[in-house]
Amino acid sequence: MSENKKRGASAYLLVFGILAAIIAAAALSTLLFNRTATTGLQGGNLSYYGRAPQIVGISSWINSPPLNITKLKGKVVLVDFWTYSCINCIRTIPFLNALNREYGGDGLVIIGVHTPEFQFEHNLTNVEAAVRRFNITYPVALDNNYGTWGAYNNQYWPADYLVDANGIIRYESFGEGPESFNGLQQAIRGLLEAANYPLPQQNVSLADQLNFTQPISPEMYLGYGEIQSGRSNYFGEALHPASAYNYTIPNAIQPDVIYLSGDWYSAQDSIIAEGNNSRLILVYRAKDLNVVASGNGGNSTIRILLNGTTPSQDRIGSNVRLYNGIATAGIGQSQLYNLINASSYGVSQIEINASTGFRIYTFTFG
Repeated sequence: MSENKKRGASAYLLVFGILAAIIAAAALSTLLFNRTATTGLQGGNLSYYGRAPQIVGISSWINSPPLNITKLKGKVVLVDFWTYSCINCIRTIPFLNALNREYGGDGLVIIGVHTPEFQFEHNLTNVEAAVRRFNITYPVALDNNYGTWGAYNNQYWPADYLVDANGIIRYESFGEGPESFNGLQQAIRGLLEAANYPLPQQNVSLADQLNFTQPISPEMYLGYGEIQSGRSNYFGEALHPASAYNYTIPNAIQPDVIYLSGDWYSAQDSIIAEGNNSRLILVYRAKDLNVVASGNGGNSTIRILLNGTTPSQDRIGSNVRLYNGIATAGIGQSQLYNLINASSYGVSQIEINASTGFRIYTFTFG
């Protein structure tokens, strides 16, 4: 072969090699950074969901200075989306606290991204109080403007995104339950092992307090705006938006339907007792019953009946007190209040008699 031909062949091979390298790099980039899951071997045969977005648009940090996903390279990072009045989120917090205690010193960083569902959850003081109440010691970022929520294209509370030591999302989990807890812990252990961190011999053990096989009543939103936006209407009588109205409970009632009696004001995100004759009845299926609520000027009182009578001491929730044969709860700042905490699952009827200014946003069940 002539020298010119050799040079031409070499140039062709060089160009071809460069093109092949570019194509291979592009393919690898798509494999690693496309949000669609692809299988990988490192870290317990987990998937690749793409490079983790930064924690952005944060108004305040609790328990930590501002954190950056890039600067956490080498660590395994768990990004947990939550909000303090969400019962599903609250039930995951003991597990997250346990993970933080067990693995936090050995390569795991948990970032709780608090993205509010209600207006009152934007308040830093309220979130700080919730962090103390739930004994959260890992970093919490206030995502009041949904910056990080949008960056992760998230849609759920709670939601967990597990990031490996190279900054790639390797595991996603939404909701709660034994399967979610077990899968998340195994993924954490796999990624810590892949990053050469020491592992405790035993897994974190969290006794499951819920019977996830029972048909629990759904979370119920009480504002007229929720109904207008397409969420389910749980009211037995049509609401009168942005106005006060005197409601009447019918003779026949159905499960998972909210019935009002007396004067109530229907707000966009809640209903508000307008007088001391305001009453609410609901037949529900669960073990526990909670409300997200607030009081007039930070202080209102409700009286509750369970199946037509005062609930016994072993069935009242943590925010209810028995006094002179009456079960009452003082409702102050906007937060989740536990009204019923029964020992077993069942179908029950709750009746709430409210003082003026009692404001209820949601019912949640466990």
